[in-house]
Amino acid sequence: MSALSPEALVALGGIADHQRLRTSRITSVLANRLGSSALDYAVAHHLLEGAEHAARARDADRLAWYRCTTVRDLTDLSAGTHIVLNPRATDLLRSEISETGYYLVGPETRPAPPEALGLVRAALASATEHGFGTLLTQHAPVICLLNRRRLDETLHSWALTRLPGTVFTDYTAHPEVLARDLIHEAAHNWLNDALAAHNATLPNDVTFFSPWRGSPRPVFGFLHACWAFSLTVLYVRRIRPKTTGAAGPFLDAYLRQQKDQFAATDSLPKALSYVSASALREHISRAVTEVVGT
Repeated sequence: MSALSPEALVALGGIADHQRLRTSRITSVLANRLGSSALDYAVAHHLLEGAEHAARARDADRLAWYRCTTVRDLTDLSAGTHIVLNPRATDLLRSEISETGYYLVGPETRPAPPEALGLVRAALASATEHGFGTLLTQHAPVICLLNRRRLDETLHSWALTRLPGTVFTDYTAHPEVLARDLIHEAAHNWLNDALAAHNATLPNDVTFFSPWRGSPRPVFGFLHACWAFSLTVLYVRRIRPKTTGAAGPFLDAYLRQQKDQFAATDSLPKALSYVSASALREHISRAVTEVVGT
């Protein structure tokens, strides 16, 4: 079986239509003029959540901002096809959306500093050069940089189903590491969109052992881990020969760790049997095969 390119692994029919339909529904609620791009899709969910918060707080001015704003009004936050946010820790919100902190673009949002923008641009360029540009454009158009860390510190990143297309991540001074984490979270957003686009529902009462968590996980979480870590391994393998400095040993350790994790994963065929869409099953299976087969 010949290897698939990263672009082919994430090329799945139905996702773009799902994004456009969802955006149009949000537009009909907010009555603003959003477009049909992946960035519009991601921003639409920020506007919808922000409008709900404002309505509950009875803040008419803030509600009006969320109902009038479009992507064209946020160009000062952009880095090409992406919006880059760099909020302070005190700006993060917590609610029923997520147990972890998150951030919504709002009237007080300011552009990220030049250093952060430069790091994001370098990370996006690296990802694009190695075949993951489409994934990040379509599934991580809003990038929220959180805490700057050293390589020897734990890096946290996450994505939320209520804010598709947005990635929250800590970062270091190394664009290769940021690209890895953007790809990981964009992969989660991709899978969420793919499941929704193909009306694929997964049982909550069936679990599989996840070596990444060291515990049983529902089918949803298990498949998410297999898919997201597969794409990050494929990226790191491509970038490693060109990586110099401290990031090199860091990425080597990452690949060794992932090799052990995937070696302990033998339940994928059974887990995939719960995915009704054959095309989606094939994409996840091929990604894992690319990792464990070489």
